[in-house]
Amino acid sequence: MKTTDRNALITFPVLILIGILVALAGSQGGASIAGIPLFAMSVGLAFLIQWLVFIPAYLLQTEKFFDLTGSITYISVTIIAVLFSTGIDVRSILLAALVMIWAIRLGSFLFGRIQKAGKDDRFDEIKPSFVRFLNVWTIQGLWVTFTMAAALVAITTTTRKELDVFAIIGFLLWVFGFAIEIVADSQKSRFNANPDNKGKFIQTGLWSRSRHPNYFGEIILWVGVAVIALPALQGWQWVAMISPVFVTLLLTRVSGVPLLEKKADKKWGGQDDYESYKKRTPVLIPRL
Repeated sequence: MKTTDRNALITFPVLILIGILVALAGSQGGASIAGIPLFAMSVGLAFLIQWLVFIPAYLLQTEKFFDLTGSITYISVTIIAVLFSTGIDVRSILLAALVMIWAIRLGSFLFGRIQKAGKDDRFDEIKPSFVRFLNVWTIQGLWVTFTMAAALVAITTTTRKELDVFAIIGFLLWVFGFAIEIVADSQKSRFNANPDNKGKFIQTGLWSRSRHPNYFGEIILWVGVAVIALPALQGWQWVAMISPVFVTLLLTRVSGVPLLEKKADKKWGGQDDYESYKKRTPVLIPRL
């Protein structure tokens, strides 16, 4: 067995254990169905969807439905949580709506992008390995769990709070972040669609203010979701506030910025215009 496969085999139970711990913490003070905490059931559903889609994905050796499955998972988990929660309130409905709007928009955008590209080269070395490819799908289940943890706890909790200043501030943050993400993705798509820009990098619009404005918007909108959910949290449910922290660390330290910066440096590194762009443009937080 290859070292990478062996490491992946060790990683798999760790991922499951983390998911179980989050499920237990978020279930405190939450609604239950036949004695099973709704929050924990929702977390289990997030993983189950990934594993079910992984089977045909591995057999067909394709990653084309990976991002779409992630979005479908967000939507499915949210709907189940809302339908089976007790005493659903306006805060829960607001959170559910914001999560689903984001998931539908991002899922359709990413699915359309990979349809045009034909593949995602990040998966080239991973797909042939059963355990490594399985881990990627399992990580997506954990990603869904962590990212929407705050919203999911607020939806499934038995503690209900009227809309307040936290809801207003959180909603405004979400709208701000969502708008930035949409505009940034739209600008880059139009740039890449122009044949004259082939082989070039974008440095106009929001991309002249930040090298990754879409990720900045993503972080801000999830901070907004956490702020809306905050008043409904109690006890161990506060673990759910890891949501915006997780999104930030994931995008800035793991799979987002580092990978794209490395790819860009490999492609344009050493070119005067690119080096100048890097010096004057912040990595994440846009300059005014």
